[in-house]
Amino acid sequence: MANILLAIAGLSPQVITETLYALHQDGLAIDEIHIITTRVGRDVISNQLLSQGDGRYWRYLKEYGHDAQAITFSQDTIHLLRDDKGNPLDDIVGAEENEILLKMCLTLAHRFTKKPENTVFFSIAGGRKTMSACLMVAAQMYARPSDRIYHVLVSPEFENHKEFYYPPVKPILLELRDAQGQKLYKKTSYAKITLVPIPFISLRQAVSAGKTGRVQTPAELFRYLVRERKPFLTIDLIQGKIIYKKTERTMMPSRLALYAFLALQKHNCRLLSANCRNCTTCYMDYGQISNGQQIITNIYKKLGGMTEKKGICALEQEELRSYISKIRKELMNTFGAQAAQLLAVEAAGKKPDTRYGIPMERERIRFIE
Repeated sequence: MANILLAIAGLSPQVITETLYALHQDGLAIDEIHIITTRVGRDVISNQLLSQGDGRYWRYLKEYGHDAQAITFSQDTIHLLRDDKGNPLDDIVGAEENEILLKMCLTLAHRFTKKPENTVFFSIAGGRKTMSACLMVAAQMYARPSDRIYHVLVSPEFENHKEFYYPPVKPILLELRDAQGQKLYKKTSYAKITLVPIPFISLRQAVSAGKTGRVQTPAELFRYLVRERKPFLTIDLIQGKIIYKKTERTMMPSRLALYAFLALQKHNCRLLSANCRNCTTCYMDYGQISNGQQIITNIYKKLGGMTEKKGICALEQEELRSYISKIRKELMNTFGAQAAQLLAVEAAGKKPDTRYGIPMERERIRFIE
């Protein structure tokens, strides 16, 4: 039998010791602590909580008389979010990272609730809001009546204070800030940590497979979750515009010709893996772009441009950079900064070996011609 704390954490590892403190104060023993986090989150947990000798986690156990050997919490129980190539994620900044996070939450929730003798405490107090939401979804899918979902509330003036990890047995004086930003000093004895149980509707029975009662695996379940479909990037060479998320941008023929040429390189890529994350194989340097000058010129003519031996029809290196900058500005103004991270032409590598391409996944690029 094991009581398992499954939590998410970002850049404030204090939430882990605060949650553990609150659980202990409610008389709940914890046997294992498992944390879902990013590479940066893992590093701050390692440095601030688990560093040998002075880690705040070890200090807490010693102060309150808890046996460190009775709780499993180490680098092995920190579950690092990774992309499909095994690279650790530094942050949750977009839909793809969020999907990786959700899969991890579902996987661990499924694993820890499989054994009927285990009780799982899901803590949604840490990390970005999207991290809390994903763990909440996983808990609703797999938690049983014996499991619990908790949030932890900390007195506002102590919350996220860099020196506050739990109320120490012997109170100390901390420099705080009031609502107006003015300095004030308060002893940690005034700090309140409240464990708030979150009511939830368990969907475990609903996701059981037929009469066997077998709970679906995360891979099976993920197919049926309601998710927003990823929008397509449509390059309309007939009307001379770009369409993304029902928003349209008419672009000058010269700029659209270069943009369409680079998008074609991604669209026509034939690597076996369809996932374009961190892949720049289809990006081209200035020499390769120059070799494709005739294709660029043909697209320009198709868009109604008048060919001549200058500008986009005879692209110089400095002009290339200027075109790319202007295209990015247009896309940001129309679709926003976040969308521009996928749509705009980006540079990879250092001068003089800089290569240019579009980050958008190839299966999401469409052409109308």
